[in-house]
Amino acid sequence: MSRISTAEGNLARLGFGDPHRAAAILNGWYDDLGDTCDHLIADILASADPDLAISGLDRLTGERPGLLTALCADQGWARRLISVLGASVALNQHLGAHPVDADVLTEPPGRRDAATLRHILLTAVGADPDAAAPVADPARSDDLRVAYRREVLRIAAADLTAEDALEALPEVAGELADLADATVETALALARGEVPGWECTRLGIVALGKTGGQELNYVSDVDVLYIAEPALDESGEPVCGTGQAVTVATKLVGALTRVCSAHTAAGTIWQIDAALRPEGKAGPLVRTLSSHTTYYQKWAKNWEFQAMLKARPMAGDLELAREFVDMVAPLVWHVAENDQFVSETQAMRRRVISLLPPREADREIKLGAGGLRDVEFSVQLIQLVHGRADDRVRQRGTLVALEKLIEFGYVGRTDGKDLDAAYRLMRLLEHRIQMEKMRRTHLMPTDELSLRRLARAVGIADAGELRARWRDATRRVLGLQQRVFYSPLLEAVARIPSEAVRLTSHGAEVRLRALGYADPKAALRHIEALSQGLSRQAEIQRQLLPAMLGWFTAGPNPDHALLAFRQVSEAMGRTHWYLRALRDGDAMAERLAKILSSSRYTVDLMMRAPQSVGMLADEESLKPRGRADILAEMRASVKRHSELEVAVQHVRAVRRRELLRIAMADLLGLIDLTSVGTGLSELFSATIDAALEVVRRRFEWSPRIAVIALGRWGGCELSYASDADAIFVIEDSDRPDAVKIATQVVSELRSVLSKAGPDPALDIDVDLRPEGKGGPMVRSLSSCVSYYERWSSTWEAQALQRAAHGAGDPELSTALLQAIDKVRYPVGGMARQQVHEIRKLKARMEVERIPRGSDPLRNTKLGPGGLTDVEWAVQLLQLQHGDRLPQLRTTSTLTALEAAEAADLIPPEEAAALRDAWTMASGIRNAIMLLRGRASDTIPTDPREASAVAELLGYDKGESSVFLDEYRRRTRRARLVMDHVFWGLE
Repeated sequence: MSRISTAEGNLARLGFGDPHRAAAILNGWYDDLGDTCDHLIADILASADPDLAISGLDRLTGERPGLLTALCADQGWARRLISVLGASVALNQHLGAHPVDADVLTEPPGRRDAATLRHILLTAVGADPDAAAPVADPARSDDLRVAYRREVLRIAAADLTAEDALEALPEVAGELADLADATVETALALARGEVPGWECTRLGIVALGKTGGQELNYVSDVDVLYIAEPALDESGEPVCGTGQAVTVATKLVGALTRVCSAHTAAGTIWQIDAALRPEGKAGPLVRTLSSHTTYYQKWAKNWEFQAMLKARPMAGDLELAREFVDMVAPLVWHVAENDQFVSETQAMRRRVISLLPPREADREIKLGAGGLRDVEFSVQLIQLVHGRADDRVRQRGTLVALEKLIEFGYVGRTDGKDLDAAYRLMRLLEHRIQMEKMRRTHLMPTDELSLRRLARAVGIADAGELRARWRDATRRVLGLQQRVFYSPLLEAVARIPSEAVRLTSHGAEVRLRALGYADPKAALRHIEALSQGLSRQAEIQRQLLPAMLGWFTAGPNPDHALLAFRQVSEAMGRTHWYLRALRDGDAMAERLAKILSSSRYTVDLMMRAPQSVGMLADEESLKPRGRADILAEMRASVKRHSELEVAVQHVRAVRRRELLRIAMADLLGLIDLTSVGTGLSELFSATIDAALEVVRRRFEWSPRIAVIALGRWGGCELSYASDADAIFVIEDSDRPDAVKIATQVVSELRSVLSKAGPDPALDIDVDLRPEGKGGPMVRSLSSCVSYYERWSSTWEAQALQRAAHGAGDPELSTALLQAIDKVRYPVGGMARQQVHEIRKLKARMEVERIPRGSDPLRNTKLGPGGLTDVEWAVQLLQLQHGDRLPQLRTTSTLTALEAAEAADLIPPEEAAALRDAWTMASGIRNAIMLLRGRASDTIPTDPREASAVAELLGYDKGESSVFLDEYRRRTRRARLVMDHVFWGLE
């Protein structure tokens, strides 16, 4: 800037709010010093508030003749002084009252150590810094206030002129904490000069909170705790009783508190807060060490141990303060084992947010949602949970602790970096806001002038960008805090005793057996394989395993779960998201543990493509997909492959992933039995549709083909073990080879879908086609219609109750289904002879198809009151009344049963009995398949397997007998209804 550019218009554009006054001052400087003051103008324009800076400097140079010339000659001094003058009204006032203190800024910025600060402040009040217990004249308390403010001035100048204020933040906060230590030590020296008999007591002062963590603000309550003991004479004996020592110490505490909090012409320092002491404000201000010990061992609440996380010796008798810290530290690192620790900590944070005044909630930098406290609470919670077994994360400061949590894998690198950046930004904003008037506040300003000043103070272009960056920081913190702070992994690990968190500790084998592992030696081998080494993956596994081991035992087969977890983890290798998602995800780790311990079927599917475990990160990802979405994906996948085998492999791979999705959602209780049946049925349809299209590509011409779904597929009631019962129909064609070509297509379709391979086979069963196994595999539409109208048997009319469009050409399916309605819903119902045929067939099935030597009461399909009993009873009602009651014309067993009940064909209690038995039997069949990975209609006789099936159905451990009794009760009632509805017995 030159003298010409000091015109008021230019100054206004440069940022001066009062360009008239600024022009007058600058012109005076140029008159006296010429261009040598150019750098002063540049520094003023770079300050947070140019008007405040120029007026402060003008006033100061008026008080100190020659100062302006000296500043022109020393650019570093000038920059430091002007930065302070432009950022702080309070420090402006201090320099106005004590102009000579500007000289403290002549020194290059650098952190003074704690011992130097202590020496400076004690000397300022006339105390001997080298004395074991310094004493000062209490009349000199103002000297402490002035000396304290002088040191704050120096720290603020270094802060404001730092090359990177965010990077310098820990140093600034640390020096402010050291200054607080020195201030309390000096206030205690003044208190000794006021309290007679102070020599009889030892008073230890412990720093807590931000002071203890060496991360203090410019203006903050200083949290402390006091310990007193009688002083000892030369022989080591107490010089007074405990009561007297505590009484004198309490007087000393009162005096030093007044020194720090008093407002005088020299200013004030800050409040000392001892509210974190035992019993809070209701408890005695000073206690002996033994009194503290008793309290923390017997009565302290969880939050009180969290408050001691940052405890460190501060002032007074440092040896006594150290004894307290050494006493309480082990208790702090075991607090996470206490009942409800995690949930209480989470609730306490929610309560703090709920109590914020509504007008201030969205301005709170410290206590608001996504604010400083969320970062601090999250870091402390992770520390307290994992610090029991890992002393590397036992740090007092938030940023230091976060750095260690990142280094050792407890917080992801990206998440940790985001938390660190957001925390530094919010702490810097807090510092600059407090610095302005040296008042304790954590509220963002609302007026544009203050926001603009704050933006300049932190080096941000304008108020709009400042607001955007702050809001972005709070959003990031809130998202990370909700994921990390409320992670179920923390709560699970917190419940495990500390000795068990150390996975390699002595007695781990005993604990594993106690947890329910049948082979603890093998379990230890798996644990060692997962957690050994110094890699980040091993670090994260060491965090995950304690919780995972407990979650595995909540399922039926923890040994298999641990083996599967090892296999999945090794298959995922160094995949960047896998372990991070397990550690940081809302419930992903617990979901995975439940699945691995419950289902061999699901594990087998998962191991074909371990990356599919990612679906567990989000409940929405586990919802079964519709037929159209699955078919679209299959079509897109096969387009890229011309070879039949390869294309079908891709179709089957998509099917395998969707089977896994359904099975996992089922195991986690996210979908019910009906949704499982519908999801599997739509998946069958999409798979056969896509595979049929691929096969037909190999033929120059083939007729339109419809696949009619029968059985459980047609009823959308498939189980995991079901085949696809189907009829193949082609369009009527003049070509004589149409049936031959269609038969080749269908044969190839069945072959490629049922072929053994890495993905589950899909068997298409055509035994229910016209004429059964003796009939042609494929018929034309007219041939099918003619057959059913002329020659079909009664059993075929019953099978058609569940006929529906399955795959292929939907118009062709509709034509056939409309034509056979008069067969499956005969006019006037079924003749007596036809009912007799059905009953006869059912009786033969019960005799011939139940495996010899097995217990019929355990057979969920053919046993009394089982699936076939219910289905045949309902289908008989449909055959008898479907002609006159259209609502019975449905392929779903439960829907038809509901319609029969509504039509008064069956009493509500009997309908309920059939429904309960069918639902439980279907659930059992699914559970057996999920558990074993192979199908069975029979409830296992092995007690362990029976118990596992019961657990999958929602029964507690050890309730297999309750499960069996319930099944027998339901099937017994269903059999009685069957006797009435199907057999016609009264």
